[in-house]
Amino acid sequence: MKKYNFMFIVTIVITSFGMNFCLAKDTDNISKECFTPEKGTQIRKDILDVLRQEVKSMHGVDVVFVVEHLKVQDGWAWVHAFPQSPDGMSRYEDINALFKLQNGEWKIVELPCAEEENPECLGDPSYFLKLKQRFPNMPQQILPVE
Repeated sequence: MKKYNFMFIVTIVITSFGMNFCLAKDTDNISKECFTPEKGTQIRKDILDVLRQEVKSMHGVDVVFVVEHLKVQDGWAWVHAFPQSPDGMSRYEDINALFKLQNGEWKIVELPCAEEENPECLGDPSYFLKLKQRFPNMPQQILPVE
C-alpha cells in the first residue's frame, strides 16, 4: 500500500468538497469558483451599490445593507440583504436579487417579489427551479440553500 502524505490527502478532500460548496474567499476577480466577496472588496461594493441605487429608485430612501447571503460565480451573483437607514434607526423589508455582469457592470436581472401566495414570487417552492429555467447559464451554487 502506498503512503500518501497528509497534505496530499487534505488537498483531495478539500477539492472534493469544494466542487459542491461555494467557497468563501476574498477576491476582486470574477471567478469560475463560487465565492463570497469579503467586506471592503470592490466586487462587493459594486454589487451592493447597484442594489442600493435600485432601492433608492423604487422607494426614495438611502440604505445600507446587512448582508445575509452574497455569492458570486462566473459573472453571476445572488444577494439576500436587509436594508436599513444609514443610522440604523429604520429597517426595511429584506430584498433578494439576481445579478449578471454585463459589459463590465453588474446589472440586476431579477428582483423577485416576496408575496406569500403569489406563484411567481420567492415564496413559491418552485421559484428557484423556474429561475434556473429562465437563466440556464446561472450557476446553481450562488443560490441560497432552500
